[in-house]
Amino acid sequence: MTNIPQIGQTAPEFSLPDQDGNLVTLNDFTDQWIVVYFYPKDDTPGCTTEAKDFTELNQEFNQLGAKILGVSPDSGKAHCKFINKHNLSITLLSDPEHQLIEAYGAWRLKKFMGKEYMGVARSTFLISPEKIIAHAWPDVKVKGHAQSVLQKLQELTAS
Repeated sequence: MTNIPQIGQTAPEFSLPDQDGNLVTLNDFTDQWIVVYFYPKDDTPGCTTEAKDFTELNQEFNQLGAKILGVSPDSGKAHCKFINKHNLSITLLSDPEHQLIEAYGAWRLKKFMGKEYMGVARSTFLISPEKIIAHAWPDVKVKGHAQSVLQKLQELTAS
C-alpha cells in the first residue's frame, strides 16, 4: 500500500537533479512555498497541458513566494527537450529510480486497457516554508488543476 504524506506531516526530503543536472534539495527552499507535482511522462498530452498550465501561472506562484517543481522518471535530457518544445518556465526534476515519487506515494498500481502496471499517479503537494505538507491532491485531474493549486496557495498565504 502506498504511503501518501498527509496534511500536517513533515515533507519527505529530496535531492534530485533538475533538467540541467543541478542537484535540487528540499532545503534549497528556505522561507519558500513549494509546489511538487508528479506526472507520468514528458510530452504526453495530459502532462504537457499540466506543465503549460503551471508555466502560465508561474509568475503568480512566484509573487506568493512559491516554486513549482515537476517530477517524473524522465531523464534531464528529456526534460530539456520538453521545456524547450513548450517554452516551460518551471523546474523539472528527474527521478528515474522513483525515490521521491515513492516517498510521496505517487508510485502506484495503475490500470490501462485492462492491464495493471506500476506507474506514476498524477499527484501534487503544497509544502509550506516550514517544510510541512500544507495540502495534497493525491489524484489529479489535469483540467483546472494548476488554478486550484494557486487558489489554495492564495488562501493559505492570505491568513
